[in-house]
Amino acid sequence: MDRKERIRAYKESARTLGVFRVRNTVNGKSLLGSSVDVPAMLNRQRFQLGAGGHPDRALQADWNESGPDAFVFETLDALEPSEEPGYDPAADLKALEAMWLEKLGRAGEGGYR
Repeated sequence: MDRKERIRAYKESARTLGVFRVRNTVNGKSLLGSSVDVPAMLNRQRFQLGAGGHPDRALQADWNESGPDAFVFETLDALEPSEEPGYDPAADLKALEAMWLEKLGRAGEGGYR
C-alpha cells in the first residue's frame, strides 16, 4: 500500500469513541478522560508527557520522577456511535466518563486534575 492509500484508509477508518485512563502504577493515581478518538488521545497524552509539556503539572512531575515504564495507557470503555444523522456523541461521552469517575473515585481521591 502506498502512502496516499494508507492516509486515505486511516481517514476512512472508524474511530474508537470512549473513556481512557493514564494510570500511574507506582502511586495508583489516574487521569481519566473521554474522547471521540481514544487511540489518538492516548497518543497525545503520551507525547505531551514525553515532551515535558503535559498541562497537568502533577502528572508531568510524576512522569518525570518515575519514568514512562511506570504508566499504563488504557481504553476503559468504548461507545458505539449512533447511526442517527447529525449524532453528536458529546453528551453520551460525558455521561460515560461520569460513570467511570464514580466507579473509580473522584480526582481528589487519588487522581490527577
